[in-house]
Amino acid sequence: MDISRDEPDPRFTLANERTFLTWLSTSLALSAGGVAMAAVSADVFVPWMRTVLALTLVSLSALCAAMAYPRWRRVQRALRQAAPLPAPAIAPLLGYGVAAVAVLAMILILMGR
Repeated sequence: MDISRDEPDPRFTLANERTFLTWLSTSLALSAGGVAMAAVSADVFVPWMRTVLALTLVSLSALCAAMAYPRWRRVQRALRQAAPLPAPAIAPLLGYGVAAVAVLAMILILMGR
């Protein structure tokens, strides 16, 4: 089977597609976490902090979903041009954002006991 030089190996294209879908799955998980945080009982967290944590998670979710397709497109272009793959610009923000929410939630849980 002869594959054109302009077309990347189908395995790479499919891997890029799976990565795109994983970004969307991550976005859905962050959104679910934000909704769950908003639904936490008022006696667990201070209401304003619960709202901040929920909004942070839902904002990260929206950002992740909004960046998923442009990332897929940039990677696909790089594959077609045999160029270096672009770094995932959203990864550090998601990593630090989720870590900050987790640390704040842990502090609030410990303070509530």
